[in-house]
Amino acid sequence: MICCQFIFKPGTYDDEFHRLDSEIDDYARSLPGFDRVEKWLSPGGDVVNAMYYFADRQSVAMLGRIPQHREAKGQVARWYDGYRIVVSDVRATYGDGRLPAPAGASHVADDQEDVSRPPRTRLDRTSTTSTPSPATPGRSTEATTPTRRPAPSAPPS
Repeated sequence: MICCQFIFKPGTYDDEFHRLDSEIDDYARSLPGFDRVEKWLSPGGDVVNAMYYFADRQSVAMLGRIPQHREAKGQVARWYDGYRIVVSDVRATYGDGRLPAPAGASHVADDQEDVSRPPRTRLDRTSTTSTPSPATPGRSTEATTPTRRPAPSAPPS
């Protein structure tokens, strides 16, 4: 399962925006790997997170190649006061089972052990590093790497 998040601060919309938005959404929902859409608002209501779930990377790639999507990407500054995209592989979901999970994600109840991944550990500190992605030269992916930092030195006397 792949989750494509479009996180944005709405700006000023016009008829062209609404046309493209509707065509892109209709196309996404028609793809064979489409699963569902979830939308969330920030606590202040000024930032939106539209999450599209797909069963496969081919459907995600097809969405990115349609002319309407490319046209909209070229005009983001016109309609949004900021945005970012997050694409994630959904490996598992956790909970008590009373909220639905994406169809392609495995569900592990909170009281069951997930043997498909290493046990969770807790470290005192972590640092975020940027590592070049081998698939796309020049692009970076963020990875959280546990590290131990030395204790701060005493101030000079």
